[in-house]
Amino acid sequence: QVQLVESGGGLVQSGGSLRLSCAASGSIRSLSPMRWYRQASGKERELVATITSGGTTTYAESVKGRFTISRDNAKNTMYLQMNSLKPEDTAVYYCNAEAVWVVERKYEFWGQGTQVTVSS
Repeated sequence: QVQLVESGGGLVQSGGSLRLSCAASGSIRSLSPMRWYRQASGKERELVATITSGGTTTYAESVKGRFTISRDNAKNTMYLQMNSLKPEDTAVYYCNAEAVWVVERKYEFWGQGTQVTVSS
């Protein structure tokens, strides 16, 4: 069973930066696409960014130009670089990945989440 562990969250002032990490228990070469989700208090979980094994990235409109998703296969880690943070970015951020070896259906793994709080 694949385990995903997020880290890098914390408290930051508006306009500041954070880099979130998602470390996998094994090779991430078998995980594609990988995604970052977030869930603010009282709101639905939303997709923030996606990266495929080929390096194609997509972003939610609300974070486009400010956030950058990346993956390092050698370190079995996915990252989310967050710049120009806003209070509305405050949420629990979750790592998500699809198993490429499961072809019958979409099969996903989730991390436990890391809290990001942006103060004004």
